[in-house]
Amino acid sequence: MDYSSDEESDISESEIVEYKEKPYEQLKTGKYKVKGTNGTLRCPFCAGKKKQDYRYKDLLQHASGVSKGSANRSAEQKANHLALAKYLETDLASESDQAPRAVEPKPVTRTQEQDDLFVWPWTGIITNIVTEQKNGSDLGDSAYWLKKFSKHKPLEVHTLWNDMDQTALAIVRFNNDWTGFMNATAFEKAFEADRHSKKEWNVQKQHPGSNIYGWVARADDYSSEGPVGEYLCQTGELKTISDIVEAAKQDRNTIVANLANEIDLKNENLDELQYKYNEKSMSLSRMLEEKDKLHHAFYEETRKMQRLARDHVQRILGEQEKLNYELDSKRKELDSWSKELNKREALTEHEKQKLDDEKKKNNERNNSLQMASIEQRKADENVLKLVEEQKREKEEALNKILLLEKQLDAKQKLEMEIEEIKGKLQVMKHLGDEDDTAVQNKMKEMNEELEEKVGEMENLESLNQTLIVKERQSNDELQAARTELITGLKDMLSGHTNIGLKRMGKLEEKPFVNTYKQRFPLEEAKVQAYTLVSLWQENLKKPEWYPFKIVDVEGKTLEIINEEDEKLQKLKQEWGDEIYMAVTMSLKEINEYNPSGRYPVIELWNFKEGRKATLKEVIQYILKNLKTLKRKR
Repeated sequence: MDYSSDEESDISESEIVEYKEKPYEQLKTGKYKVKGTNGTLRCPFCAGKKKQDYRYKDLLQHASGVSKGSANRSAEQKANHLALAKYLETDLASESDQAPRAVEPKPVTRTQEQDDLFVWPWTGIITNIVTEQKNGSDLGDSAYWLKKFSKHKPLEVHTLWNDMDQTALAIVRFNNDWTGFMNATAFEKAFEADRHSKKEWNVQKQHPGSNIYGWVARADDYSSEGPVGEYLCQTGELKTISDIVEAAKQDRNTIVANLANEIDLKNENLDELQYKYNEKSMSLSRMLEEKDKLHHAFYEETRKMQRLARDHVQRILGEQEKLNYELDSKRKELDSWSKELNKREALTEHEKQKLDDEKKKNNERNNSLQMASIEQRKADENVLKLVEEQKREKEEALNKILLLEKQLDAKQKLEMEIEEIKGKLQVMKHLGDEDDTAVQNKMKEMNEELEEKVGEMENLESLNQTLIVKERQSNDELQAARTELITGLKDMLSGHTNIGLKRMGKLEEKPFVNTYKQRFPLEEAKVQAYTLVSLWQENLKKPEWYPFKIVDVEGKTLEIINEEDEKLQKLKQEWGDEIYMAVTMSLKEINEYNPSGRYPVIELWNFKEGRKATLKEVIQYILKNLKTLKRKR
């Protein structure tokens, strides 16, 4: 039964000791329950606390602490907890002796093995090890014994040598816990099963044979003379199993005691924290009450201010509406007067403004036409000069070519006449008589004629070289003219026209985009296509890649694409004929127009016929466009 606040009455600090008798009697009669159902204790006066289960010592400490608490505790709470402390000390004192104790282990029947003195940490001994190698293994090596007895999980093996009889001993070390003891026992039992234990060793020590013997080290081994006893004394100590169990039990009890003390300290700290928490909770409750009061007051004040503001706004809106009505009436009067004035002035003003606009437009149009005419006249004069100069240079070049051809024919004719005279001289030398005067005169005349012809041929050769130089200069001038046309007429020759500019050796992007559209979405296809175009444009620039071969066609030596080139074959297999044809076309153009630089160059091009445009075609196209522009203007 929980403590009810309805039964409380106001008491003073001086009445606490007298008032404690009433709740004390109620505790004795059982009105307030202290003992829980599961054997724990509880505080009947703190029903709202989270912690309800106490040990006797903790509950007594709680009751004493509250009864002597701070001024925040009421006198009645102090009296109730004072009565609880008295009840615990007087009527439930027997509960203090019922603290939980550690479960004592059941007594175990002691065996002879528990009283045996073992070498600890657990140690095994292997004796009668012959030092000769067996099956390629060195029996004196500790790694051999670690591997041989690996199922018993030894930690290390130490070998001791006996130089007298060429045998060795092995000391096997195991873990110092109970798992190590189990492994050491299994190690010993394995030798007992093979009848190679310590007992058999003691019997056959004088004639042991080649077998090894083993056992767990005990007191007699520890105390023996020789290297085994010395090693065991240095690395271990003698203990019985009972000693080890007792030491472990003492360690466990020490740990349990330390943990119990630690738990008591934690419980005391928890009670202190609980007390502080209760104080903070009461303080917070009072603050929340004050906050609610302030919030309510603020809410009421806000409602009052909003009501006053609403009334004030309504009054202002009424006055504003009245003023707006008066303004509208005045505005209507002004609008009517303004309309009358506008009607009288609109016609004159409108006509004047219209006339001014027309004058401005006409002036601007005249200025534009005048500037355009000046620019057009300059352009026509430049083009006509260029056309006349090109026509003159071309006529000179043609005349020089014709003259060169005539000179070449005359040269060839002279060469034939010289060869004919030489032949006749040779015939006369072979057939004629050296003393024949007529023959000698004839040969002399023919030699003079030959020297005259050779002189004429040398003159023609000199003239021919001069014409070749002039022809080369003319070709250079024509090429310079083409370059100037390309540079100066880029804007006029751009767009889709019959005569225009073409970058020879530049890859066409359309075949790449068309091929990629068949394999990828549109946006991705464009990105991938432009990437492949850039890659192959770089390949075309590489001078080390020259996919051409020389062939003879009808007695002429031609340079054609090597279709067996590895790169071109891979390109055709991977991307198809359309991209392959675009790449080979660019290869041909670079090889023809810029084989040394291997980068695209601009050339005048006849797109209609698919060939290089002549200067005559370009100039005719420019003149035609100029006439068209004149008609449009």
